[in-house]
Amino acid sequence: MTSRLRQFHALTKPRVIQLIVFCALIGMVLAVPGLPSWANVKLALLACLGIWLVAGAAAVFNCLVEKGIDAKMRRTAWRATAKGELSDWQTLLFAAVLCALGSWLLYQWVNPLTMWLTFATFVGYAVIYTVILKPLTPQNIVIGGASGAMPPVLGWAAMTGDVGPEALILFLIIFLWTPPHFWALALYRVDDYRKSGLPMLPVTHGNEFTRLQVFLYTLVLFAACLMPFVYGMSSWLYLAAAVLLGWGFCLHGWWLWREYSDALARKTFRFSLIHLSALFAALLVDHYLF
Repeated sequence: MTSRLRQFHALTKPRVIQLIVFCALIGMVLAVPGLPSWANVKLALLACLGIWLVAGAAAVFNCLVEKGIDAKMRRTAWRATAKGELSDWQTLLFAAVLCALGSWLLYQWVNPLTMWLTFATFVGYAVIYTVILKPLTPQNIVIGGASGAMPPVLGWAAMTGDVGPEALILFLIIFLWTPPHFWALALYRVDDYRKSGLPMLPVTHGNEFTRLQVFLYTLVLFAACLMPFVYGMSSWLYLAAAVLLGWGFCLHGWWLWREYSDALARKTFRFSLIHLSALFAALLVDHYLF
């Protein structure tokens, strides 16, 4: 039983979900001026739980749809769906329960707008991205990145009942961060993607073109990361962090473009995770100190 529970838990992609909930939490925190009240804290906890459940459901559904692809890739061949250790009905039922429970919680205890936005994100990732875009176009990551960029918007909506321009700025940052993050991974996993048949950019357009795109996106992302300061959402503390982190990501993109190696692609992928986490953490610290 314990082994089976671990299999189900692994399908929710816990590390990815942690980053999603963290980004949603940043949206919640920034939406509340000053220190939150106990009512704000309770609302945020309920919203985080609901978002976690629905995001987990999307991840599980993704594993179900892509079980054949996962079985061909070393990075994902260990999943219970890929190995046939969980049936389609078991996996689908688990995803449905998570999605229904999370949606009910958000609708009942947070607000309907957050529930519908979260459900739309589920559809965007689990259906539009996974089923339609991913096997169809090398721009799958760019277009599908809209779903992955939604967490701060969900967090903002949970606390305010609407979607403000601040939430859209946070959305834009994650939207532009997603392509260089995933393409860095695809560069050193290109053989896996080629075997899977997915039209990822390094497979369809080659290594050099993808490296150039990674670098160009880091430049655009750098500019977008300055917007919270320009708009007045943050102070000089965040600006300093954004400049340092953005410069670091641009340097990784430049090095990757000019002199490629799998090791450098891995390093760039890992730095992208540090970049987003540290950037949003800086927003959080800045919000309470200034």
